[in-house]
Amino acid sequence: MAGSSRATFQKRQKEQARRQKHQDKAARRLEIKQRKVQSGPRSPGTEDPDIAGIRPGPQPLPEQWDV
Repeated sequence: MAGSSRATFQKRQKEQARRQKHQDKAARRLEIKQRKVQSGPRSPGTEDPDIAGIRPGPQPLPEQWDV
């Protein structure tokens, strides 16, 4: 029965690591949520900086491809 204790110990370590990872993820989610609340909503007239200047439809070619 000496071999069974090692598996039990490894299983316990694995479960502790899983629990710790879950707690870390929950803390990150809470931090992101608080950051969003603190920043507040964007004004309706402002444009999303990630998509600024993009128009619907085909986009013009970059200068390096422009002949």
